[in-house]
Amino acid sequence: MAQQERAIRTRQAILEAAGKVFDECGYEAATIAQILARAEVTRGALYFHFGSKEDLARGVLDQAVTTEGVLPQQFRLQELVDASLLLAHRLPREPLLRAGLRLSVDQRARSLFGTKWPDWISVAAGLLAEARANGEILPHVEPEETARLLVGAWTGVQLVAEAVPRRGELIEEICALFRLLLPNIAVPGVLARLDVAPDRPLRLAGAEVPARN
Repeated sequence: MAQQERAIRTRQAILEAAGKVFDECGYEAATIAQILARAEVTRGALYFHFGSKEDLARGVLDQAVTTEGVLPQQFRLQELVDASLLLAHRLPREPLLRAGLRLSVDQRARSLFGTKWPDWISVAAGLLAEARANGEILPHVEPEETARLLVGAWTGVQLVAEAVPRRGELIEEICALFRLLLPNIAVPGVLARLDVAPDRPLRLAGAEVPARN
């Protein structure tokens, strides 16, 4: 068991190191030597878990789709908002997540192993479909189409915020995005009860968890 736990920790350390290098250098410029230096592991340990730089990039991408920290809420739309705000909160703080996004927009990397955008679209579409079944969204809202537009808008806001920084954090711009979009998605009674405040992710850890419908 101890050996297995060490292997899991080593694998995660390698992924964290790869994320930092991919985030700083991009996929093409990143080297195995740089990742080894960051991870402080042997070449043999790295190749035990990952056969190539391409495998490392896939491992980083596999961790890019996460709903960590999202708690069950009364409304599925709130869970969708929470997933988006938590990601915006974590992205500037976690190189592994930033690397996943950078790999997704890197044309060379995308041609080799694709992106995780379809997975994010699937997560959002699933929550929107449940929201529709619960009567939370307006009749014209189509979950798959709306999820695709939402993921595209979120990604665009992040890229612009990174290229043209301004005062405040990414999460504030994502909150502004939702304030614009939600009136065209949520029924009025639900819209009035959705929390899109910038401090929402910080409050989730201590939030009381209501029963799901």
